[in-house]
Amino acid sequence: MAAISKKRKEALSKLDVNKLYSLEDASALVKDINTTKFDASVDVAVRLGVDPRKANQMVRGVVTLPHGTGKDVKVLALVTPDKEQEAKDAGADYAGLDEYIEKIKGGWTDVDVIVTMPSVMGKIGPLGRVLGPRGLMPNPKTGTVTMDVAKAVSDVKAGKIDFKVDRYGIIHAAVGKVSFEAEKIRENAEELLKTLLRMKPSAAKGTYIKSISMSSSMSPGVSIDAKSI
Repeated sequence: MAAISKKRKEALSKLDVNKLYSLEDASALVKDINTTKFDASVDVAVRLGVDPRKANQMVRGVVTLPHGTGKDVKVLALVTPDKEQEAKDAGADYAGLDEYIEKIKGGWTDVDVIVTMPSVMGKIGPLGRVLGPRGLMPNPKTGTVTMDVAKAVSDVKAGKIDFKVDRYGIIHAAVGKVSFEAEKIRENAEELLKTLLRMKPSAAKGTYIKSISMSSSMSPGVSIDAKSI
């Protein structure tokens, strides 16, 4: 059996693993049990009572966190020349088309989000084998394929994130950094959870939100009472 480090023991001593905490208490506790020296991300994992293998139970969407994620998101706008300056003015880190398509074909994916236009999806489609596994493929459902490129870029920079239930029925999302005030972590997490509640598929039966856990990088998870949302 692996030995438990001193820092982890200290974190576990502050946490009751059998308790369901309110979202407010969990947001404060996750800061207190963090042991990293860097500004760790705060993540929420939500296990849903859905079967992701069925199209009518797929949960996927976007949410704009009121306080952002705390991460400097790199955005690439794959757009026609007439839209390049518009994308850059909105905050895109990179903007262009053919030259970036060639870079991606060569394996370059040093971005967090790609925004594009419907008219150029024909060129981007073949990049699916590179972008798909990395979660970078633009999609109209997440607002990353649009004619209003400037708004899409500014939304992403302001804290808009997309989420998708994985094959185990779990949604994973970053809702801030441990340097955030507890109230800001709570408000971000609450916005995500309320969005998920509104998206409950009609085909999903039984308990929809089965469990919620909040953690920072390398910290134990804090279990949250879904009734506190």
